[in-house]
Amino acid sequence: MKNFMESWQTASLTSIGFFWMAFWAFALGYLISSLIQVLVTRERMQRAMGETGARSVALGTFFGFISSSCSFAALSTTRALLQKGAGLTPAIAFLLASTNLVIELGIVIAILLSWQFVVGEYAGGVLLILYAWLFIRLTGPSKLVENARKRLSGGSDEHDSGVKGWRKKATSLAGWEEIGKTYVMEWQMVWKDVLIGFTVAGVIAAFVPDTFFETLFIGSRLANHANPGFTAVFAQTIVGPVAAFFTFIGSMGNIPLAALLFDQGVTFSGIMAFIFSDLVVFPILRINASYYGWKMSLYILGLLLSGLILVSLALHYLCAAFGVLPERGVVRIIERAFFAVNLGFLLNVFFLLVSGVLCWFWWRARREKTGKHQHHDEDKSQTPWGQRILLGLSWLAMAWLLLGLIMPRLIA
Repeated sequence: MKNFMESWQTASLTSIGFFWMAFWAFALGYLISSLIQVLVTRERMQRAMGETGARSVALGTFFGFISSSCSFAALSTTRALLQKGAGLTPAIAFLLASTNLVIELGIVIAILLSWQFVVGEYAGGVLLILYAWLFIRLTGPSKLVENARKRLSGGSDEHDSGVKGWRKKATSLAGWEEIGKTYVMEWQMVWKDVLIGFTVAGVIAAFVPDTFFETLFIGSRLANHANPGFTAVFAQTIVGPVAAFFTFIGSMGNIPLAALLFDQGVTFSGIMAFIFSDLVVFPILRINASYYGWKMSLYILGLLLSGLILVSLALHYLCAAFGVLPERGVVRIIERAFFAVNLGFLLNVFFLLVSGVLCWFWWRARREKTGKHQHHDEDKSQTPWGQRILLGLSWLAMAWLLLGLIMPRLIA
């Protein structure tokens, strides 16, 4: 019992420590994303992205780069782009860029992993977009796209409200209220994935034995674990998406898990496949099916799954060719001083203050809206069952963390 309580406390402290290390990166990324979303309207993005072509794909990639990294938000915007007439290739380019090329994701990867993984994330994101372009060109899913557009026809569009023009927004109270609202919405979209992801990472670090990873990821304990041979590398690249499918955690929440897998000897290719797999988990598959139908959803799944496997293998052997495959560090991630007073600590304090100011703007706008009796609350009965499950797991994760901090002290 004592050992379990100690492990429980270690799991909770590790989860919170992981998040504390990465908090400033989340806040910085979502601040930038909020500024872009408020100052650059979705309608302008949709008008700029026409049918498939180099310019449209480049614009889709650029708008994805400056957009949100939340997988669910990216799905919603991708649907809107297709509904407005954008081609499938630029829409998929937007989807991939918005989940792989965003700033905060690269910063979190740099903090919890290494520079090779940051390069792999951005280079891999570009390669995935190029692969999607080629895949769509060769398969020609015009009938699927036509049917998807029919399903999307008649949907409601979102329109900006309030102050118009980016200069006026950037210099007005109403504009900053909109920025604060968008910033809070960014956190509202990802907090469940982040909470579950970091909690699971702590549980795995404290409770799961090394032998489990040796069995699951073939070759993870070989002497040359960085490049154990093609069979092991390929097997781990296949297992990465499978592991991601069953954890169903978004693009930000799976980074601490990726760091733990790397600590356990999983190859660069296996880790990259795991990170890229945020768009092939079951909730994403189901949401795409609700948007476009199951045939189109499975087509997108096949495109993304085949692409991430090929791209992860290509990145691995490119790094091997240049002699820059990352090696596991001497100090494992769970042994780091999470709460040391350093630059990361100061950045966290600064962005806590920034977040507080933005939340005040959000609260002020919400109070004014409530005072005018404008209520647009969502019908809870229409919440997808996948989101309900995710919310329930989030509350369980929160209870686990709090009790893990309190219970061992009370029993001791």
